[in-house]
Amino acid sequence: MPFQDLRPQTQRRTPDELVRHLKTFELDLKFSAGVWFFSPPNSRFHDRYKPQLDIAARLDIAASLKEYGLGGMEAHYPNEINEDNLDLWQGFSKDTGIKILTVIPLLFWDEQFEWGSLSNPIPEIRRVAIERVKGAARLNKELDTDFMVVWPGIDGYENGFGSDLRAARDRFAEGMAEALDAVPGVRVAFEPKPYEPRGHILYGYTSEGLLLGMKVEALLKNSENRKLLDEGHALVAMNPEVGHMLMGYEDLPYAYGLVMEYGRLAHIHLNSQPLGNYDQDLNVGVISVEANEAMLYALKMYGYRGWFGLDINPERMGVDTALQISMDAVRVANDRINSLDHESIIYATEHPDKARGWLEAYLVRARSANPSKLPPLWKVK
Repeated sequence: MPFQDLRPQTQRRTPDELVRHLKTFELDLKFSAGVWFFSPPNSRFHDRYKPQLDIAARLDIAASLKEYGLGGMEAHYPNEINEDNLDLWQGFSKDTGIKILTVIPLLFWDEQFEWGSLSNPIPEIRRVAIERVKGAARLNKELDTDFMVVWPGIDGYENGFGSDLRAARDRFAEGMAEALDAVPGVRVAFEPKPYEPRGHILYGYTSEGLLLGMKVEALLKNSENRKLLDEGHALVAMNPEVGHMLMGYEDLPYAYGLVMEYGRLAHIHLNSQPLGNYDQDLNVGVISVEANEAMLYALKMYGYRGWFGLDINPERMGVDTALQISMDAVRVANDRINSLDHESIIYATEHPDKARGWLEAYLVRARSANPSKLPPLWKVK
């Protein structure tokens, strides 16, 4: 497994060093997508608007997007990728050059996980979940993926009265640690979500995901894992999703920057989402384009070198169209942040008393199609 070094994310820079970094460092826009949204999912409220597709048909669509910039695919184990269809996936990757980026243990769908997966209080069901994580980890290792995303969608509660939630969190962390020690050297990219499908999901916010990573790593015993930890690598990193963060009213640049402060940003999932609300998985750039730019600028500031995962739900357009729109939205935002006056921005943020209102006025002009129609902006430096 290629073990990306996340430790440089923790580097502190002086204002002058930060300006030099912003002028020389550019994000590498490598795009990945989840195979799950290539075929219309079940809905509580309406029939499917498009025909269901098997995995082979979904991969054909993915292959057609290679030239547009799709470079990686993500899939759940065992429903989308497994030991029986591995030849199909490997052949697709060999023929197209599109990487199998992550194999994700399916821990939220099965009827048996009604009361949770790794946190389940019923021992035999929890054991099924642990073994599934082990199976996914083995496949990640065999396929030489970059990490294993873990999302605890069904691990949570609606009525917390009298529930020993400390014990539930312990069971989840201990189960993950057991699986990682059984298949050492596999990095987890944990994905928090505050709610849906459960009323409240365990480890649902960015800060809680950081706590989980530290908790699991403290439990690891395998010598290969301990060696990586002793070298300062994160084994339980994160895959924060824009939509999930906004469901929890988190601020994108702050939250992504917080994860990078601890050297734990292994991957990101991008989409659009109204603050709060249900998980909509809209195309990138549909809502709050300014928040998307602020997030990308934070990634640039702290030197993110990972993939840009697209996790969308294009109900009313073709998945190929939706992915092209989303990739273009990221590219446009990235071009804009690269063109900014980094020196003046850093000066204004470091000297707010001498630059009252400057940054806001500057960004208004930077986003304007005709900035010359606005009054000239005063200089801060």
